[in-house]
Amino acid sequence: MQNEYQHTTSFKVSPLEEFKEAIWKVIETVPDPEIPVITLKDLGVIRDIKVSDDNAIEVIITPTYIGCPAMDVMSMSIEQALTEQGYKNVKITKVLSPAWTTDWMSEEGKKKLKEYGIAPPNQKQIVCTPDLFQQEEVVQCPRCDSYHTKMISRFGSTPCKALYQCNTCHEPFEYFKCH
Repeated sequence: MQNEYQHTTSFKVSPLEEFKEAIWKVIETVPDPEIPVITLKDLGVIRDIKVSDDNAIEVIITPTYIGCPAMDVMSMSIEQALTEQGYKNVKITKVLSPAWTTDWMSEEGKKKLKEYGIAPPNQKQIVCTPDLFQQEEVVQCPRCDSYHTKMISRFGSTPCKALYQCNTCHEPFEYFKCH
């Protein structure tokens, strides 16, 4: 006898949904060109995938920073990953609105950043100075977890990162800025 709470209906996935899922599986592994320990999916720059009736693929991406020099490499990496798997007629579209935000980063991506030695973006802006016009964000050191840090430069190796130094372990580190 079947339990009254069991569902006997099975949901069938459409061929289009299966096709899109297969595309996601390919591109979700594409690494960020500037921080290879995280993927573009972890970073949250892959916004959408569209498939037309003739199976033309459009991948929509948003840069982390409006002048991000890595966008061309990201586009080429996505296109290459798909063509290597036999997908044809691939188009990468860059959109600026809505603007990318660190809220789009995955928790796994933030964890990977910290393990790599880059402080992940804070959830909320936390400040530690009483001067309202010169407030600095409190950033945790990814090496020793101390909050006793200071900003050295507003820009690190890329515009989306800042350079900090830990006053506890004295190590410099980059911080992925909140947007």
